[in-house]
Amino acid sequence: MELLLTGSTGFVGRNLLLRLASDPSWSRIILPVRDPGKLRSQLAGEGIADDGRLVICRVSGDFWELPPGIAPDLVIHAAGLLFGRRKEDYFGTNVEGSLRLVSQLPRTARVIVLSSLAAGGPTPHNADARGIHHEDLPVSLYGASKLTMEKELRNRLGRRLLILRPPMVLGPRDAATLPLFHMAAGPIRIKPGFAPKHYSWIDVGDLCSAILAAAKAAIPDWQQHGPFYLGSEQLITDSELIETAAGAINARGVTLSVPQVAIRLASLVIDAVPAWRAAAPSLGRDRVREILPSRWVSDGRPFAEHFGWCHRRALAETLAETAAWLKGQGKLRQG
Repeated sequence: MELLLTGSTGFVGRNLLLRLASDPSWSRIILPVRDPGKLRSQLAGEGIADDGRLVICRVSGDFWELPPGIAPDLVIHAAGLLFGRRKEDYFGTNVEGSLRLVSQLPRTARVIVLSSLAAGGPTPHNADARGIHHEDLPVSLYGASKLTMEKELRNRLGRRLLILRPPMVLGPRDAATLPLFHMAAGPIRIKPGFAPKHYSWIDVGDLCSAILAAAKAAIPDWQQHGPFYLGSEQLITDSELIETAAGAINARGVTLSVPQVAIRLASLVIDAVPAWRAAAPSLGRDRVREILPSRWVSDGRPFAEHFGWCHRRALAETLAETAAWLKGQGKLRQG
């Protein structure tokens, strides 16, 4: 069976590729990337030798011009823009780019698209967890672009499409968690708002297992269900996330709650300075809209029951592994 994976140099896609490379179920793994050299360097760094199944092809921007003869049985679309400044940036990549990709696929190809809890929005005020029966109400441009992508792809692909909506994803090979560890290492750690915020989350290895469980499921199941929310059964608070990150690097400090208006003002400054925006992309003006709600909890039980999947990793284990990877990359000082 031939598989096409997008986003193989990114966080989730990179972890997923490592799983796929060791799974003989796939006769060919097609990897369209903007920078083939970067991918080859990453594979070499992971000790992955090309056994002839990897087909690396260069694409330009978000146009996804695939080489002739590419006809995968399954596509896992993990690429997308996480951090941007303008609506056009998010929609150009997450919506138009996705539509260009699927327009080149054979009509028999199944497609798993990695969306986000942000497409649904925060947990409704009258619910403990967001489920697929709740109205989608994204609060950010990122979430709105993911929701629009889902709708457009469903119109194009119908029963061949499966949409997965993971919550916060944590784990090794994610440089975006570096600001979290830098803050945890300091004497003063900043928590937005005075009330605790509750979150669903998922370890990247568990997410990869979930994606592969869906990939090997029978196609008739896809047309009757979804989009599916995913996540660990272990809910966390914002304070627990900060304290666990500190514990992973043996740091000591004090967590200080600050008014949410201060976070809003800081995001305006960060968004205006390119160097600061690159250092802390999750604190840009658009993504801060997702920090303000007090509950981002989703119900992942339908996916777990339907595909026979369960989470295995605890937060402390995941953040310890993430910190070790960041240190190994020279991105985080050895403590």
